[in-house]
Amino acid sequence: MMATRQGALARTPGAGERVLRGQRRRFSVWPFLGPAFIACVAYIDPGNFATNIAGGSRFGYTLLWVIVASNLMAMLIQLLSAKLGIATGRNLPELCRQEFPRRVTIGLWLQAEAIAMATDLAEFLGAAIGFHLLFGIGLFPAAVLTGIAAFLILGLQRFGFRPLEAVIAVMVFLIGVCYLAELYYAHPPFGLAAKHAVTPMFSGSESVLLAVGILGATVMPHVIYLHSALMQNRIVPESDAEAKRLMRYTKMDVVIAMTIAGLINMAMLVMAASVFFKSGLHHVDSLETAHRTLQPILGGASSTLFALALVGSGLSSSAVGTLAGQIVMQGFVKRQIPVWLRRFVTMLPAFVVIGIGVDATRTLVLSQVVLSFGIPFALIPLVLFTSRKRLMGALVNGRPTIVAATIVAGLIVALNLFLLVQTFGF
Repeated sequence: MMATRQGALARTPGAGERVLRGQRRRFSVWPFLGPAFIACVAYIDPGNFATNIAGGSRFGYTLLWVIVASNLMAMLIQLLSAKLGIATGRNLPELCRQEFPRRVTIGLWLQAEAIAMATDLAEFLGAAIGFHLLFGIGLFPAAVLTGIAAFLILGLQRFGFRPLEAVIAVMVFLIGVCYLAELYYAHPPFGLAAKHAVTPMFSGSESVLLAVGILGATVMPHVIYLHSALMQNRIVPESDAEAKRLMRYTKMDVVIAMTIAGLINMAMLVMAASVFFKSGLHHVDSLETAHRTLQPILGGASSTLFALALVGSGLSSSAVGTLAGQIVMQGFVKRQIPVWLRRFVTMLPAFVVIGIGVDATRTLVLSQVVLSFGIPFALIPLVLFTSRKRLMGALVNGRPTIVAATIVAGLIVALNLFLLVQTFGF
């Protein structure tokens, strides 16, 4: 495994590599943090806002355990993706091109591009709605503002990935702070919330369907592709022992980032339950309604915090979606276009949707359904490749990991299929 990557070692070792090789005696996790924070943004994107608010307003705290279960599954999947990049020095699309016939690879590329565009549409619209709610401007000028901000964030790439990782981490922190403040205003019963976080239960058939929606949309295919790319050659181990040590640090990155994302999702649902459900507002299904309803119940500051969190979520996840699109094209077909051109092209559908007056929140929700189609095409190859000794070497999945990953992948795929059947009424 390591012999094929010696060329990458000609450069000066970074801080992470010095830690791995014992050249820095002091324990330090900082050089290894970052990639999982970029990936975790997909789990707190505008689509999660809509789903969690709907769950909390309709069923109170009942479905909190679904978010906990979803987050645990997401941790496993993102760990596998990171491990793939560390062990092979390649990302998932590159390995698909290497291991599968050309026709299969082309098919995987086309569906991945479609999924990436649907992802970007949802996240761009979410940010535009956030600016619209925050400043009280029309959706079209809000979309223009979103486009400018998105270009500025992506421009950080020219300085390397660390500045981009830092900005994304700050945005995740901003979203978290906003929801901590929301909880302060809402005064939820934390004991009751904690009980529902660990007690599986439902409240009628409609709650089952919504739980399926939360679970089924747990893993976003674009961040499976992206996380493996963020890890390849980022910190290069020289031996199997260093690779295993690097994987231990990577687990910390994933657990910390995904735990934060899970807590933010739980805060969204708890806020909706303690404000909307408690007030008898059981059908808060749009972001605009949630924003409008918060103000008279909790005051103007709460609605402003909600809009700020939505802006941070939309901008950060939109930037991540654009980066994932670059990885998809380069990995599957060895082609690349300038990131600014991809950003411009993927912005156009959102401007069309806004320009013709289509309901933005409804479009956002439908785009999440489209994402369901891409889940099997990312998850199945990931589990397959990380279980091959020939590819993974010392980091190959053990039998318990294979069993757990197979069950999780099968469950997520089945839930997404069920969600599609229920949505389209097949």
